[in-house]
Amino acid sequence: MAEQPGVVIVGAGQAGGELAFTLRSKGYPGSVTLIGREPHLPYQRPPLSKDFLLGKTGVDSLFVRPASAYDKHDIDRLLDVEVTHIDRTTKAVICSTGEHLAYDKLVLATGGTARKCALPGSDKPNAYSLRSMADAERLQRALDGVKTLVIVGGGYIGLEIAAAATTLGVATTILEAAPRILTRTTGPEVATFFEEQHRGRGVDVRTSARVVALHGDTAVDEIELAGGERLACDAVIFGIGLIPETTLASNAGLDTVNGVRVDTGMRTSDPDILAVGDCAESEHTLYDRHIRLESVPNALEQARVAAATICGDPVEYTAVPWFWSDQYDLKFQAVGLSTGYDEVVIRGCLTDNSFLACYLKRGEVISVDAVNRPAEFMVAKRLIKQRASVDRAALADDAVPLKSLLRPT
Repeated sequence: MAEQPGVVIVGAGQAGGELAFTLRSKGYPGSVTLIGREPHLPYQRPPLSKDFLLGKTGVDSLFVRPASAYDKHDIDRLLDVEVTHIDRTTKAVICSTGEHLAYDKLVLATGGTARKCALPGSDKPNAYSLRSMADAERLQRALDGVKTLVIVGGGYIGLEIAAAATTLGVATTILEAAPRILTRTTGPEVATFFEEQHRGRGVDVRTSARVVALHGDTAVDEIELAGGERLACDAVIFGIGLIPETTLASNAGLDTVNGVRVDTGMRTSDPDILAVGDCAESEHTLYDRHIRLESVPNALEQARVAAATICGDPVEYTAVPWFWSDQYDLKFQAVGLSTGYDEVVIRGCLTDNSFLACYLKRGEVISVDAVNRPAEFMVAKRLIKQRASVDRAALADDAVPLKSLLRPT
Protein backbone atom coordinates (compact mmCIF):
# COMPACT_ATOMS: atom_id res chain seq x y z
CA MET A 1 0.00 0.00 0.00
CA ALA A 2 1.09 3.59 -0.63
CA GLU A 3 2.87 5.37 2.26
CA GLN A 4 1.37 8.75 1.42
CA PRO A 5 -1.62 10.00 3.44
CA GLY A 6 -4.74 8.18 2.36
CA VAL A 7 -8.37 8.19 3.47
CA VAL A 8 -9.24 8.75 7.09
CA ILE A 9 -12.84 7.93 8.10
CA VAL A 10 -14.07 9.44 11.36
CA GLY A 11 -16.90 7.26 12.59
CA ALA A 12 -16.94 3.46 12.74
CA GLY A 13 -20.63 2.89 12.16
CA GLN A 14 -22.21 1.15 9.19
CA ALA A 15 -21.57 4.14 6.91
CA GLY A 16 -17.87 4.28 7.81
CA GLY A 17 -17.41 0.54 7.43
CA GLU A 18 -19.23 0.44 4.11
CA LEU A 19 -17.08 3.28 2.80
CA ALA A 20 -13.84 1.55 3.77
CA PHE A 21 -14.75 -1.72 2.03
CA THR A 22 -16.17 0.04 -1.03
CA LEU A 23 -12.89 1.91 -1.46
CA ARG A 24 -11.04 -1.39 -1.51
CA SER A 25 -13.54 -3.02 -3.88
CA LYS A 26 -13.00 -0.10 -6.27
CA GLY A 27 -9.24 -0.60 -6.12
CA TYR A 28 -8.26 2.37 -3.98
CA PRO A 29 -4.48 1.88 -3.42
CA GLY A 30 -3.83 4.22 -0.48
CA SER A 31 -4.14 3.68 3.23
CA VAL A 32 -7.65 3.49 4.72
CA THR A 33 -8.07 4.21 8.43
CA LEU A 34 -11.32 3.88 10.35
CA ILE A 35 -11.57 5.78 13.65
CA GLY A 36 -14.38 5.04 16.10
CA ARG A 37 -15.22 6.42 19.53
CA GLU A 38 -16.81 3.10 20.56
CA PRO A 39 -14.62 0.06 21.27
CA HIS A 40 -16.45 -1.98 18.61
CA LEU A 41 -16.08 -2.67 14.93
CA PRO A 42 -19.02 -1.42 12.81
CA TYR A 43 -22.26 -3.05 13.89
CA GLN A 44 -25.96 -2.91 13.00
CA ARG A 45 -28.00 -0.48 15.07
CA PRO A 46 -31.58 -1.30 13.93
CA PRO A 47 -31.77 -4.63 15.83
CA LEU A 48 -30.91 -2.86 19.09
CA SER A 49 -34.51 -1.70 19.58
CA LYS A 50 -36.03 -4.93 18.25
CA ASP A 51 -34.62 -8.46 18.36
CA PHE A 52 -31.67 -7.57 20.59
CA LEU A 53 -33.96 -6.36 23.39
CA LEU A 54 -36.00 -9.54 22.98
CA GLY A 55 -32.89 -11.69 23.29
CA LYS A 56 -33.33 -13.11 19.79
CA THR A 57 -30.08 -11.55 18.56
CA GLY A 58 -26.77 -11.70 20.39
CA VAL A 59 -23.88 -9.25 20.30
CA ASP A 60 -21.79 -11.33 17.90
CA SER A 61 -24.50 -11.32 15.24
CA LEU A 62 -24.65 -7.52 15.24
CA PHE A 63 -21.22 -7.02 13.69
CA VAL A 64 -21.31 -6.32 9.97
CA ARG A 65 -17.96 -8.03 9.30
CA PRO A 66 -15.38 -9.89 11.42
CA ALA A 67 -12.01 -8.39 12.31
CA SER A 68 -10.33 -10.74 9.83
CA ALA A 69 -12.10 -8.99 6.93
CA TYR A 70 -10.50 -5.66 7.88
CA ASP A 71 -7.10 -7.31 8.06
CA LYS A 72 -7.61 -9.00 4.70
CA HIS A 73 -8.45 -5.68 3.02
CA ASP A 74 -5.76 -3.72 4.85
CA ILE A 75 -8.16 -1.41 6.67
CA ASP A 76 -6.61 0.09 9.79
CA ARG A 77 -8.79 0.57 12.86
CA LEU A 78 -8.43 3.00 15.73
CA LEU A 79 -11.24 2.10 18.12
CA ASP A 80 -12.23 3.65 21.45
CA VAL A 81 -10.56 6.80 20.12
CA GLU A 82 -12.13 10.22 19.63
CA VAL A 83 -11.08 12.78 17.05
CA THR A 84 -10.91 16.14 18.81
CA HIS A 85 -9.86 18.49 16.01
CA ILE A 86 -9.45 18.79 12.26
CA ASP A 87 -6.49 20.82 11.02
CA ARG A 88 -7.47 21.70 7.46
CA THR A 89 -4.22 23.61 6.87
CA THR A 90 -1.95 20.61 7.45
CA LYS A 91 -4.67 18.10 6.45
CA ALA A 92 -4.56 16.11 9.66
CA VAL A 93 -6.89 15.00 12.43
CA ILE A 94 -5.89 15.16 16.07
CA CYS A 95 -7.06 12.28 18.27
CA SER A 96 -7.80 12.02 21.97
CA THR A 97 -4.64 9.90 22.23
CA GLY A 98 -2.58 12.88 21.04
CA GLU A 99 -1.87 11.23 17.71
CA HIS A 100 -1.89 13.38 14.56
CA LEU A 101 -3.09 11.46 11.53
CA ALA A 102 -2.55 12.95 8.08
CA TYR A 103 -5.13 12.53 5.35
CA ASP A 104 -5.45 13.02 1.62
CA LYS A 105 -9.25 12.74 1.90
CA LEU A 106 -11.19 12.88 5.14
CA VAL A 107 -14.70 11.48 5.56
CA LEU A 108 -16.97 12.43 8.46
CA ALA A 109 -19.30 9.56 9.32
CA THR A 110 -19.92 10.78 12.85
CA GLY A 111 -23.62 9.93 13.03
CA GLY A 112 -25.52 11.53 15.88
CA THR A 113 -26.34 11.36 19.55
CA ALA A 114 -29.65 10.67 21.25
CA ARG A 115 -31.37 13.90 22.20
CA LYS A 116 -31.21 14.43 25.95
CA CYS A 117 -34.13 15.32 28.17
CA ALA A 118 -33.45 18.69 29.78
CA LEU A 119 -35.47 18.02 32.95
CA PRO A 120 -33.72 17.49 36.29
CA GLY A 121 -33.52 13.79 37.09
CA SER A 122 -33.08 12.61 33.51
CA ASP A 123 -29.58 11.41 34.40
CA LYS A 124 -30.76 9.05 37.13
CA PRO A 125 -29.73 5.38 36.77
CA ASN A 126 -33.17 4.15 35.66
CA ALA A 127 -33.48 6.77 32.91
CA TYR A 128 -32.37 5.48 29.51
CA SER A 129 -31.90 6.40 25.87
CA LEU A 130 -31.03 4.03 23.04
CA ARG A 131 -28.40 4.77 20.45
CA SER A 132 -25.40 2.49 21.01
CA MET A 133 -24.72 -1.16 21.77
CA ALA A 134 -23.80 -0.17 25.33
CA ASP A 135 -27.18 1.58 25.69
CA ALA A 136 -28.97 -1.54 24.43
CA GLU A 137 -27.09 -3.89 26.74
CA ARG A 138 -27.89 -1.67 29.72
CA LEU A 139 -31.56 -1.46 28.75
CA GLN A 140 -31.79 -5.20 28.08
CA ARG A 141 -30.52 -5.93 31.59
CA ALA A 142 -32.94 -3.40 33.08
CA LEU A 143 -36.00 -4.88 31.37
CA ASP A 144 -35.44 -8.16 33.19
CA GLY A 145 -36.53 -6.54 36.45
CA VAL A 146 -38.89 -3.80 35.26
CA LYS A 147 -42.64 -4.12 35.75
CA THR A 148 -43.74 -0.64 34.63
CA LEU A 149 -42.03 1.30 31.87
CA VAL A 150 -42.70 4.79 30.54
CA ILE A 151 -41.40 5.75 27.10
CA VAL A 152 -41.22 9.45 26.28
CA GLY A 153 -41.55 9.87 22.52
CA GLY A 154 -43.90 8.31 19.99
CA GLY A 155 -41.52 7.92 17.06
CA TYR A 156 -40.26 4.63 15.64
CA ILE A 157 -37.63 4.05 18.33
CA GLY A 158 -40.20 4.55 21.07
CA LEU A 159 -42.73 2.31 19.36
CA GLU A 160 -40.18 -0.44 18.68
CA ILE A 161 -39.03 -0.44 22.30
CA ALA A 162 -42.68 -0.50 23.42
CA ALA A 163 -43.33 -3.54 21.21
CA ALA A 164 -40.31 -5.36 22.64
CA ALA A 165 -41.11 -4.45 26.26
CA THR A 166 -44.76 -5.45 25.90
CA THR A 167 -43.75 -8.78 24.37
CA LEU A 168 -41.55 -9.31 27.44
CA GLY A 169 -44.53 -8.70 29.70
CA VAL A 170 -43.65 -5.17 30.85
CA ALA A 171 -46.58 -2.79 31.42
CA THR A 172 -45.72 0.06 29.05
CA THR A 173 -46.90 3.64 28.60
CA ILE A 174 -45.98 5.87 25.66
CA LEU A 175 -46.07 9.64 26.17
CA GLU A 176 -46.11 11.74 22.99
CA ALA A 177 -46.20 15.54 23.29
CA ALA A 178 -47.70 16.00 19.81
CA PRO A 179 -51.40 15.39 19.04
CA ARG A 180 -50.51 12.03 17.44
CA ILE A 181 -47.63 9.60 17.20
CA LEU A 182 -45.30 9.48 14.17
CA THR A 183 -45.90 13.13 13.32
CA ARG A 184 -42.65 13.53 11.35
CA THR A 185 -42.81 10.34 9.33
CA THR A 186 -46.34 9.25 8.41
CA GLY A 187 -49.82 10.53 7.73
CA PRO A 188 -52.68 10.39 10.25
CA GLU A 189 -54.11 7.16 8.82
CA VAL A 190 -50.93 5.17 9.40
CA ALA A 191 -50.29 6.82 12.76
CA THR A 192 -53.78 5.86 13.93
CA PHE A 193 -53.23 2.29 12.71
CA PHE A 194 -50.07 1.89 14.79
CA GLU A 195 -51.60 3.59 17.80
CA GLU A 196 -54.48 1.11 17.70
CA GLN A 197 -52.08 -1.81 17.27
CA HIS A 198 -50.21 -0.83 20.42
CA ARG A 199 -53.36 -0.13 22.40
CA GLY A 200 -54.73 -3.52 21.36
CA ARG A 201 -51.69 -5.17 22.94
CA GLY A 202 -52.11 -3.32 26.21
CA VAL A 203 -49.83 -0.28 25.69
CA ASP A 204 -51.16 2.91 27.25
CA VAL A 205 -50.59 5.41 24.41
CA ARG A 206 -51.08 9.03 25.43
CA THR A 207 -50.83 11.89 22.95
CA SER A 208 -50.68 15.62 23.73
CA ALA A 209 -48.91 14.42 26.87
CA ARG A 210 -46.18 16.84 27.91
CA VAL A 211 -43.74 15.78 30.61
CA VAL A 212 -42.96 18.63 33.02
CA ALA A 213 -41.07 16.92 35.87
CA LEU A 214 -39.32 13.73 36.94
CA HIS A 215 -39.70 12.78 40.58
CA GLY A 216 -37.67 10.49 42.81
CA ASP A 217 -34.61 10.61 45.05
CA THR A 218 -32.15 8.03 43.76
CA ALA A 219 -34.24 7.00 40.74
CA VAL A 220 -37.15 8.28 38.69
CA ASP A 221 -40.25 6.78 40.29
CA GLU A 222 -42.89 9.23 39.04
CA ILE A 223 -43.33 11.27 35.87
CA GLU A 224 -45.44 14.41 36.10
CA LEU A 225 -47.49 15.62 33.15
CA ALA A 226 -48.74 19.11 32.39
CA GLY A 227 -51.98 19.31 34.33
CA GLY A 228 -50.50 17.65 37.40
CA GLU A 229 -51.07 13.94 36.77
CA ARG A 230 -48.25 11.68 37.98
CA LEU A 231 -47.42 8.28 36.51
CA ALA A 232 -45.50 5.73 38.58
CA CYS A 233 -42.70 3.84 36.81
CA ASP A 234 -39.78 1.53 37.39
CA ALA A 235 -37.88 2.97 34.43
CA VAL A 236 -38.19 5.69 31.82
CA ILE A 237 -36.81 5.72 28.28
CA PHE A 238 -36.37 8.90 26.26
CA GLY A 239 -36.84 8.42 22.53
CA ILE A 240 -37.05 12.07 21.57
CA GLY A 241 -34.90 12.25 18.50
CA LEU A 242 -31.33 12.40 17.31
CA ILE A 243 -28.91 15.34 17.11
CA PRO A 244 -26.44 15.11 14.20
CA GLU A 245 -22.82 15.16 15.37
CA THR A 246 -21.43 18.25 13.64
CA THR A 247 -19.02 19.61 16.27
CA LEU A 248 -15.87 18.60 14.41
CA ALA A 249 -17.20 20.02 11.15
CA SER A 250 -18.39 23.34 12.56
CA ASN A 251 -15.18 23.83 14.56
CA ALA A 252 -13.25 23.27 11.34
CA GLY A 253 -15.28 25.98 9.57
CA LEU A 254 -17.29 23.65 7.33
CA ASP A 255 -20.85 24.54 6.34
CA THR A 256 -23.35 23.08 8.78
CA VAL A 257 -27.10 23.70 8.98
CA ASN A 258 -29.15 20.63 9.93
CA GLY A 259 -26.04 18.49 9.61
CA VAL A 260 -22.83 18.77 7.62
CA ARG A 261 -23.75 20.22 4.23
CA VAL A 262 -22.61 18.14 1.25
CA ASP A 263 -23.25 18.13 -2.48
CA THR A 264 -24.52 15.21 -4.55
CA GLY A 265 -21.02 13.66 -4.44
CA MET A 266 -20.88 13.92 -0.60
CA ARG A 267 -18.28 16.73 -0.70
CA THR A 268 -18.41 19.35 2.04
CA SER A 269 -17.46 22.99 1.54
CA ASP A 270 -13.86 21.70 1.68
CA PRO A 271 -13.36 19.45 -1.40
CA ASP A 272 -10.93 17.23 0.54
CA ILE A 273 -13.50 16.50 3.25
CA LEU A 274 -16.66 14.47 2.68
CA ALA A 275 -19.54 13.51 4.98
CA VAL A 276 -21.97 10.59 4.94
CA GLY A 277 -24.77 9.09 7.00
CA ASP A 278 -26.88 10.55 9.79
CA CYS A 279 -24.60 13.57 10.18
CA ALA A 280 -24.78 14.61 6.50
CA GLU A 281 -27.31 17.01 5.02
CA SER A 282 -26.99 16.15 1.37
CA GLU A 283 -28.13 17.82 -1.82
CA HIS A 284 -30.70 15.50 -3.40
CA THR A 285 -31.59 15.76 -7.08
CA LEU A 286 -35.00 14.09 -6.60
CA TYR A 287 -36.12 16.79 -4.15
CA ASP A 288 -34.07 19.77 -5.34
CA ARG A 289 -32.99 20.62 -1.80
CA HIS A 290 -30.69 19.52 1.01
CA ILE A 291 -32.02 16.67 3.16
CA ARG A 292 -30.67 14.89 6.22
CA LEU A 293 -31.97 11.34 6.63
CA GLU A 294 -31.60 8.94 9.52
CA SER A 295 -31.64 5.50 7.94
CA VAL A 296 -29.24 2.66 7.26
CA PRO A 297 -30.05 2.44 3.51
CA ASN A 298 -29.28 6.15 3.16
CA ALA A 299 -26.01 5.80 5.07
CA LEU A 300 -24.85 2.86 2.95
CA GLU A 301 -25.77 4.54 -0.33
CA GLN A 302 -24.00 7.76 0.62
CA ALA A 303 -20.91 5.77 1.60
CA ARG A 304 -20.82 4.21 -1.88
CA VAL A 305 -21.22 7.62 -3.52
CA ALA A 306 -18.40 9.04 -1.39
CA ALA A 307 -16.12 6.15 -2.34
CA ALA A 308 -16.82 6.79 -6.02
CA THR A 309 -16.00 10.48 -5.54
CA ILE A 310 -12.71 9.67 -3.81
CA CYS A 311 -11.76 7.16 -6.52
CA GLY A 312 -12.29 9.72 -9.26
CA ASP A 313 -15.35 7.99 -10.68
CA PRO A 314 -18.05 10.30 -9.32
CA VAL A 315 -21.75 9.50 -9.33
CA GLU A 316 -24.63 11.59 -8.01
CA TYR A 317 -26.62 10.68 -4.96
CA THR A 318 -30.07 10.00 -6.42
CA ALA A 319 -31.38 7.10 -4.31
CA VAL A 320 -35.01 7.26 -3.21
CA PRO A 321 -35.03 7.36 0.62
CA TRP A 322 -36.53 4.38 2.38
CA PHE A 323 -36.96 3.23 5.96
CA TRP A 324 -38.34 0.29 7.92
CA SER A 325 -39.64 -0.62 11.35
CA ASP A 326 -40.58 -3.99 12.85
CA GLN A 327 -43.20 -3.97 15.61
CA TYR A 328 -44.84 -7.17 16.84
CA ASP A 329 -45.80 -9.09 13.67
CA LEU A 330 -45.93 -5.92 11.59
CA LYS A 331 -43.29 -5.14 8.99
CA PHE A 332 -43.50 -1.46 8.15
CA GLN A 333 -41.60 -0.10 5.14
CA ALA A 334 -41.70 3.47 3.90
CA VAL A 335 -40.27 4.90 0.70
CA GLY A 336 -40.05 8.52 -0.38
CA LEU A 337 -40.86 11.65 1.62
CA SER A 338 -44.50 12.57 2.10
CA THR A 339 -43.86 16.24 2.90
CA GLY A 340 -46.36 18.41 1.04
CA TYR A 341 -48.72 15.63 -0.05
CA ASP A 342 -52.28 16.70 -0.90
CA GLU A 343 -53.99 13.30 -1.10
CA VAL A 344 -53.63 9.82 0.38
CA VAL A 345 -54.89 6.65 -1.28
CA ILE A 346 -55.22 3.45 0.76
CA ARG A 347 -54.61 0.19 -1.09
CA GLY A 348 -55.74 -2.88 0.82
CA CYS A 349 -57.39 -2.96 4.22
CA LEU A 350 -56.04 -1.51 7.45
CA THR A 351 -58.05 -3.97 9.53
CA ASP A 352 -56.30 -6.87 7.77
CA ASN A 353 -52.88 -5.50 8.81
CA SER A 354 -51.86 -5.49 5.14
CA PHE A 355 -52.04 -2.29 3.11
CA LEU A 356 -50.30 0.57 1.34
CA ALA A 357 -50.81 4.23 2.15
CA CYS A 358 -49.88 6.12 -1.02
CA TYR A 359 -49.18 9.84 -0.70
CA LEU A 360 -49.82 11.95 -3.82
CA LYS A 361 -48.96 15.48 -4.75
CA ARG A 362 -50.76 16.85 -7.79
CA GLY A 363 -51.49 13.29 -8.86
CA GLU A 364 -47.88 12.10 -8.54
CA VAL A 365 -46.92 9.35 -6.08
CA ILE A 366 -44.26 10.90 -3.82
CA SER A 367 -44.26 8.45 -0.91
CA VAL A 368 -45.66 5.08 0.11
CA ASP A 369 -46.05 3.45 3.52
CA ALA A 370 -46.35 -0.34 3.34
CA VAL A 371 -47.46 -2.68 6.12
CA ASN A 372 -46.79 -6.39 5.54
CA ARG A 373 -46.52 -5.88 1.77
CA PRO A 374 -42.83 -6.30 0.92
CA ALA A 375 -43.37 -7.19 -2.75
CA GLU A 376 -45.52 -4.14 -3.46
CA PHE A 377 -43.05 -2.02 -1.51
CA MET A 378 -40.36 -2.86 -4.08
CA VAL A 379 -42.71 -1.76 -6.87
CA ALA A 380 -43.51 1.44 -4.96
CA LYS A 381 -39.82 2.34 -4.98
CA ARG A 382 -39.89 2.29 -8.77
CA LEU A 383 -43.12 4.32 -8.92
CA ILE A 384 -41.56 7.10 -6.89
CA LYS A 385 -38.31 6.99 -8.83
CA GLN A 386 -40.36 7.48 -12.02
CA ARG A 387 -42.28 10.35 -10.38
CA ALA A 388 -45.32 8.66 -11.81
CA SER A 389 -48.80 10.14 -12.03
CA VAL A 390 -51.26 7.31 -11.60
CA ASP A 391 -54.94 6.54 -11.92
CA ARG A 392 -56.29 6.82 -8.37
CA ALA A 393 -58.96 4.16 -8.82
CA ALA A 394 -56.40 1.68 -10.14
CA LEU A 395 -53.99 2.55 -7.33
CA ALA A 396 -56.67 1.81 -4.71
CA ASP A 397 -57.82 -1.41 -6.38
CA ASP A 398 -56.06 -4.49 -4.99
CA ALA A 399 -57.16 -6.44 -8.06
CA VAL A 400 -55.01 -4.21 -10.29
CA PRO A 401 -51.32 -5.26 -10.12
CA LEU A 402 -49.31 -2.35 -8.78
CA LYS A 403 -46.54 -2.90 -11.32
CA SER A 404 -49.06 -2.28 -14.12
CA LEU A 405 -49.03 1.39 -13.04
CA LEU A 406 -45.34 1.73 -13.87
CA ARG A 407 -44.38 3.58 -17.03
CA PRO A 408 -42.72 1.37 -19.67
CA THR A 409 -38.93 1.66 -19.60
